[in-house]
Amino acid sequence: MPFVQVTMVSGRTVEQKHALIAGLTQAVTDALGTPADRVRVAIYEVSQDDWGIGGLPHSVVRGPRPAAADAEPPAGAAAPPPVDPAL
Repeated sequence: MPFVQVTMVSGRTVEQKHALIAGLTQAVTDALGTPADRVRVAIYEVSQDDWGIGGLPHSVVRGPRPAAADAEPPAGAAAPPPVDPAL
């Protein structure tokens, strides 16, 4: 029975994690010929402060992720067109 463990920084949606489980299960089934119902996948999430990159916490190296509604466009990105109030 294949067992796949994934450790990643937290912040993905439930839908993304479900898609990851399905994709990994399919990859194991394709590669090993193991029936899908025999494949196990475990996802372990860690905080940005519990994940290190080059000797520094992820939160310092990459910075906190802004919420989608609060996210600003990347530097140099064109501003979105103005919204026509008549629409």
